[in-house]
Amino acid sequence: MSELPILGVLLGNSAGVGPELVAKLAVSNYYADYCRPVIIGDVRMFEHGLKVVGGDVSHYVISDLSECDWERGYPVLDLKDQDPEQVVYGEANAYCGASDLLQLDTAIELCKTGKIEGFVFGPFHKGAMKMAGLHDESEHTYLAHAFNLTTPFCEVNMMDDLMTVRTTSHIPISEVSANITEQTLREAIELGEITGESFGHKPRIAVAALNPHCGEFGLCGREEVDVIQPTIEKVVKETGWNVSGPYSADTLFISALAGDFDVVVTMYHDQGQIALKLVGFQRCITVAGGQPYPIATCAHGTAFDKVGKATATTDSFERAVKAVSRMAIAKRAKA
Repeated sequence: MSELPILGVLLGNSAGVGPELVAKLAVSNYYADYCRPVIIGDVRMFEHGLKVVGGDVSHYVISDLSECDWERGYPVLDLKDQDPEQVVYGEANAYCGASDLLQLDTAIELCKTGKIEGFVFGPFHKGAMKMAGLHDESEHTYLAHAFNLTTPFCEVNMMDDLMTVRTTSHIPISEVSANITEQTLREAIELGEITGESFGHKPRIAVAALNPHCGEFGLCGREEVDVIQPTIEKVVKETGWNVSGPYSADTLFISALAGDFDVVVTMYHDQGQIALKLVGFQRCITVAGGQPYPIATCAHGTAFDKVGKATATTDSFERAVKAVSRMAIAKRAKA
């Protein structure tokens, strides 16, 4: 137990299924194989989650991580900010959004001070966070600002051992082509390399084409000829990274899912999302790619329609815990 990484486990948005997921894994003792967990959030919400899932575990409130003793049960860093009687379940609101931000701020500070080695979080709600004052696009941008990142970062989608990284993300399809540039593609490839290495190995990176049949040598679109292929060649020449492509997107995931690649760099959001979620939605997680500490969450959202029913499955959250543990151990080894 003492060799396992110390990880923060954030309850997530109180109006969603996060507290239930955290509680369910505590009841099943899932964390014991992967980490020494420190639950971060309001202890009343953790206890509410336990009631929902119909279980109980030994737990105790701490004010500092020096008080952790996992032989006693689960330590809960009580933020004292969420009264279960005041939470409007299944609804986005500023009250719960403020807690999302407080949980993030707390975990960020604990990482910076070396008290935890990374963290996994229950689903946050971006709308609620923005109601509470979030000015960034997402928690990933918020993290990047907090950690003063100057290198590429983005959410990285992962299913089992396969990751996808996007060259463009939350923009209309009509704007995708104009945003595929040498710079954006290089940043996506670099993010794939950084995130792959965070799991302790040099990744095999495949780059998807944008157009049907890889653009048919420029007869069906010139992005492959003018930008994608030349950028891949430059990156390989300058870095020596294991990057290849472009590959036709309609067949690339057949070989990627067969284990031929560790990372697929896609040209737009749904090019990778559809493939992974179709094959294994419950197995998908979101990794905070490019961040200096291991951070991940489940790929699904707050699931407002399932709150309080104890029907939300834990598959994705389990894999997020496992991934953060793997990254934390790999980071130790690298240090």
